[in-house]
Amino acid sequence: MSIVSRFAPSPTGYLHVGGARTALFSWLYARKFGGTFILRIEDTDLERSSQESVDAILDGMNWLGLDWDQGPFYQTKRFDLYKEVVAQLLADGKAYKCFCTVEEVDAMREAQMAAGEKPKYNGMWRDRTDHPTDKPFVIRFKNPQEGVVVIDDLIKGRIEVANAELDDLIIARSDGTPTYNLTVVVDDWKMGVTHVIRGDDHVNNTPRQMNILAALGAELPKYAHVPMILGDDGKRLSKRHGAVGVMQYRDNGFLPQALLNYLVRLGWSHGDQEIFSIEELVQLFDLSACNRAPSAFNTEKLLWLNQHYIRTLPASEVAKHLEWHLSEQKLDISQGPSLEQLIAVQGERVKTLKELVEVSRYFYEDFAEFDEAAAKKHLRPVAAEPLKSVQQQLATLTDWNAETVHAAINTAAESLGLGMGKVGMPLRVAVTGGGNSPSLDVTVALIGRERAIARIDLALSYIEKRGEAA
Repeated sequence: MSIVSRFAPSPTGYLHVGGARTALFSWLYARKFGGTFILRIEDTDLERSSQESVDAILDGMNWLGLDWDQGPFYQTKRFDLYKEVVAQLLADGKAYKCFCTVEEVDAMREAQMAAGEKPKYNGMWRDRTDHPTDKPFVIRFKNPQEGVVVIDDLIKGRIEVANAELDDLIIARSDGTPTYNLTVVVDDWKMGVTHVIRGDDHVNNTPRQMNILAALGAELPKYAHVPMILGDDGKRLSKRHGAVGVMQYRDNGFLPQALLNYLVRLGWSHGDQEIFSIEELVQLFDLSACNRAPSAFNTEKLLWLNQHYIRTLPASEVAKHLEWHLSEQKLDISQGPSLEQLIAVQGERVKTLKELVEVSRYFYEDFAEFDEAAAKKHLRPVAAEPLKSVQQQLATLTDWNAETVHAAINTAAESLGLGMGKVGMPLRVAVTGGGNSPSLDVTVALIGRERAIARIDLALSYIEKRGEAA
């Protein structure tokens, strides 16, 4: 059997981490078996759906590298198909018109709750034929009243639901538009979906959908319900825990490889292994190895993974993502070292690409002021002579690289009989504007001759003004 899985988000907001994990699991399952992965946009909630949300979903999928084989399909463009299926169910006596008003249904449920019963539609129009001609109606599915629905869930195991617990759900609203439980069933059926992998908030929908599929004579897919993601406090993941859209993680400087690796480990494991390449995941992923219990989101763990990938991915791969961050900060890449060079010297020092950009600004843009604390400590009048000596040595270099810069700094220090501390820290503040940088010779070499000399001039002017003020 050829595997067909799908990811079917509703475009009523961003692609959040729970949705991204569901998409990843579905994608991995299809890729593992050489199957088909479908992207379907369930946009029948016309009031809440938006093009902005559709774009956010597509952007998130593309950034994560979760490519789809078919789609994106939009349910709003498939209404004719849904109407045909509803008409078929009506004609076969497997659905019926319900003329109850909202108030009548509310009263029905209130009475049931008052009697200690489970509130549900009581089927009052299920077998009636005295249909009024001037009242609006919805169409309800005629759910079986006896027997048990058995879900052999690939993650949760066997789940049994008595049909007596299920009511006759609405499959078409009074304006003729189809409801979620009808559209998802028709699409899974017509698209040949063999495996429905989704969050366990859909468990209650599954027996209803299985009954509709059975009524249509359709082959049932296999179901796998993934437990929800919790915050580190054990409560459902929300914005309070930092549960933001996938693209916000990009904006915050995370690599897609790190987020994917983290998400797959939220609910799936392979021994004690923590780090997985995509190729390994495709080979190793198995729904039977998914946890039945919810997983807790841990931002510190994600940061650890992100730092690992910044350090270990090929610099050219990290550079593709870093370039976006630099351009967002309006930093001109042509005015400094190559991104591969930057990653080589700064990658070990940061946890996110956003942080990498922040600590590397001085490579790509000049500054007019120094960090106040660093300048106060290191750009004192006593630093003027060492800085001038270094500047003179740098100006004589014909070959500009870290080795020659290192030798020039050493020569300046030795000529003045000073230790490197008395020369190095003033020079670091002079060329970077602050007190932190990679090794000084590499930093100065990457900044470039003209810029380094000009920035030492700026530092000397600062020292001179400071001396005059004193």
